[in-house]
Amino acid sequence: MSILVLGGAGYIGSHAVYQLIDQGEHVFVIDNLETGHKEALHPDASFYEGDIRDIDFVRSVFAKESIDAVIHFAANSLVGESMQKPLQYFDNNVYGTQVLLQAMVEAGVKHIVFSSTAATYGEPESVPIMESLPTKPTSTYGETKLTMEKMMKWTEQAHGIKYVSLRYFNVAGARGTAEIGEDHRPESHLVPIILQTALQQRKEMTIFGEDYDTPDGTCIRDYVHVEDLIDAHLLALTYLRNGGTSNIFNLGSNQGFSVKEMIQTAEKVTGKEIPVQIGKRRPGDPSTLIASSEKAKQILGWNPTRTSITKIIEDAWNWHSSHPTGYGRNDLS
Repeated sequence: MSILVLGGAGYIGSHAVYQLIDQGEHVFVIDNLETGHKEALHPDASFYEGDIRDIDFVRSVFAKESIDAVIHFAANSLVGESMQKPLQYFDNNVYGTQVLLQAMVEAGVKHIVFSSTAATYGEPESVPIMESLPTKPTSTYGETKLTMEKMMKWTEQAHGIKYVSLRYFNVAGARGTAEIGEDHRPESHLVPIILQTALQQRKEMTIFGEDYDTPDGTCIRDYVHVEDLIDAHLLALTYLRNGGTSNIFNLGSNQGFSVKEMIQTAEKVTGKEIPVQIGKRRPGDPSTLIASSEKAKQILGWNPTRTSITKIIEDAWNWHSSHPTGYGRNDLS
């Protein structure tokens, strides 16, 4: 089978490409390298550099290659930036998906697995968060992802394209063999920031608020290992190929860890002190976000095996300690 991966040079997309090729799939990657890294591409993947908003470019890939299914990771994904640049986020995320779906309709490609987000829920009414909860995004980013899901729903009704939307919680870790890992510019994710501090690339890290209604006062989040996350994408592909109906699934670990617990675990894993300062709360940060992933386990047969936070941080540390400048650039800002 031949799979087109959009955003396959990014953190999560590159892990998907590696696992697909491990399974013997033929993989094509589209990425504009705005936030992705050419060094993260698997050497056996066929790479097309370009923008998914360019319909002639996307059509040319579908015309040249025999593609059976699509996995769609390509998007701008910073919550704070999305509030400052809402039009950029709607243009890249929503319009980009519109162009992709149009090209899929024209090419007769009927299956898509979509990278969505827990940000579609906004401030959850209850925890753990189930797929049946209302979607009330509190950020432009969450709104664009929800709009992309709705676009797929209506495209299915008109054109028969089946989709699985996977709503992620906090993704962390790296491939166990450490060829690829997490490298954002600027870095905004907690685990890499903790490990950059352990490597003394940052003087200290900031905890945003320690007065939340949690046992130690810091925010609690649900962390899922990137390799477990990709397992769910491969299961979703199989589900669609076997005639599964369009569906939405949460992907998390069903357990929560506070910011302070993450730092303490990282100190044990790395054997290094991680200096912190306490900052103010960030607007819109809920105190606790934990997923219920029971639906994915029951319907897709998802069985995450790397759920220990120690394992997640160990794999991330293997990548960061062996690639201290990420994919080679030295600007860590």
